[in-house]
Amino acid sequence: MSQMRTIVFASQKGGSGKTTLAGHIGVMAELAGAGPVALIDTDPQGSLAKWWNCRESPTPAFIHSVFTNLVHDLDEARAAGFKLVVIDTPPAVTKAISEVVSFADLVVLPTRPSPHDLRAVGPTIDICEARKKPMIFALNAATPRARITMEAAVALSQHGTVAPVTIYNRTDFAASMIDGRTVMEIEPDGKSAEEVRELWEYLHQRLMKLDMSVSETGEVVQAAPLFRNQNPLGRQSPVFGRRAI
Repeated sequence: MSQMRTIVFASQKGGSGKTTLAGHIGVMAELAGAGPVALIDTDPQGSLAKWWNCRESPTPAFIHSVFTNLVHDLDEARAAGFKLVVIDTPPAVTKAISEVVSFADLVVLPTRPSPHDLRAVGPTIDICEARKKPMIFALNAATPRARITMEAAVALSQHGTVAPVTIYNRTDFAASMIDGRTVMEIEPDGKSAEEVRELWEYLHQRLMKLDMSVSETGEVVQAAPLFRNQNPLGRQSPVFGRRAI
């Protein structure tokens, strides 16, 4: 990446696993050489901050920030040479999420393949559309070989881009966060670590497309169509959790 990029993990439904995924992607990006990477936790519960405080490794870095200082802190991170900032957001606070999303180069929406999670994703999609931010759905905590996982992917694809990598529900994935580590540091050859690596590679490709959207002369080129929240026919799709009027 030629400049600092910001990935925001957003979900207005609690239990989507966004904090765990944000921590894993931050570590994976660092391991893959995409750093220096910094994490920011904007959730008042501070789950990501508490996890980071348990880490022995100094990377990724952690930036203590609040909404009112986010502009300044991101400028400071850019000046300090960070290449990627990963931001975790609070659940169920629409205004707060919207403010954080405004700083995103890419928004990741972790979504469990369940009817409740699919219904709840609508307001977050609204925020991304209102802020004109590219978004990616990441199916998380899925049950292997469950039909609903495929059904959820198909349903989400009508409203935006779905990452081609599914994170499955395994004990090692969540348990690895207990002592400030990730599954890549505990079982680097396991399936969970492989899924995180593949998800990062996909997100990295999307970020690289953003760099490619600026020509050598500095002229901004139209963003890649992969980010448009349209169905295969090119029409705007209705969003989960809303009724058409």
